[in-house]
Amino acid sequence: MEVTNRRAALTPTPARRAAGMLAGLALGAALLAGCSSNGADTDCGLDACTISFDRGVEASATILGVEAKLVGAQDDQVTVEVAGEQLSLTVGQQASEVGGFQVSLDSVTDQQVVIRVARNPNG
Repeated sequence: MEVTNRRAALTPTPARRAAGMLAGLALGAALLAGCSSNGADTDCGLDACTISFDRGVEASATILGVEAKLVGAQDDQVTVEVAGEQLSLTVGQQASEVGGFQVSLDSVTDQQVVIRVARNPNG
């Protein structure tokens, strides 16, 4: 008598498929919003990043496919370079547009400068 081993085809449950899809989407979002930094911390989503630059060092970050650098800071005004263009920003000022992005200054302290860079929804 001959015995054949057959594996039963396991069909993923809807919950398992959904979990796999969510994990794939999360990984894809992380790759799309990929970033790197030097002297800065980044917190990115699909269309926007918050960058916390350390003051007193050459701080930069690559986010959303562009480089952002802290050029200088004095009192509540900072100069940053985003997508190759320098901007002067003040806390509370309306976002400035540069290279298809909106850039705004969230806060300035003795230790850090925090900016927000978002894709311009209008192109």
